[in-house]
Amino acid sequence: MNELDSVVLKRDLPKHGLATGDLGTVVFRYPDGCGLEVEFLTADGRTLVVLTLDEGDLRKTGRGEILHVRALSRP
Repeated sequence: MNELDSVVLKRDLPKHGLATGDLGTVVFRYPDGCGLEVEFLTADGRTLVVLTLDEGDLRKTGRGEILHVRALSRP
């Protein structure tokens, strides 16, 4: 995974209002391979959270997938 790649969250992170399947963007890849900074946005373009995650928490978006919108569990 590289900077600016769209990625999909593979597990729920309820503390941050995120659920499996939420879409994020890699904004920084640590050179030592110790993680990725991933930004998650609301549908109106506001940053919800930027988190440091492991590659195992994410997958790249795939062909033949469609985006889906859901309401946040927290404002």
